[in-house]
Amino acid sequence: MGKKVDDTVLDAALNIIKTKCNLMTACAGEPLTFAAANVGGGNYLAGVAMAPTDILVANGLISGRKAAIAAKAGITVAATGAADHVALLDTVSSTLLYVTTSTALGLTAGSSLTLGTWNIEIADPTL
Repeated sequence: MGKKVDDTVLDAALNIIKTKCNLMTACAGEPLTFAAANVGGGNYLAGVAMAPTDILVANGLISGRKAAIAAKAGITVAATGAADHVALLDTVSSTLLYVTTSTALGLTAGSSLTLGTWNIEIADPTL
């Protein structure tokens, strides 16, 4: 028996991130809570405001659907450390929406950071 999911089901999950994410942060280590990933939190190194237009929901690269997160440049680094995670937050409801690993990058307080484009992908089900 095969498996199938309609794109609207996958889009529903990705659209929660698209509509609610208003802050993307670079973190030192995996933030386990909203507070840890948010401004002033233990993992927080830098952050940038996000809007729904910064996230595009489309066909996945391999299958399923993806949310393409736009690149952001000129982000002022707040704290010195090694950024190895990126978090997407909803500061209205204090929710840690999504966390992923990133290539480790040494940051220095007061410097400028660019976060490149990246994707969240939900694959179609397989047998």
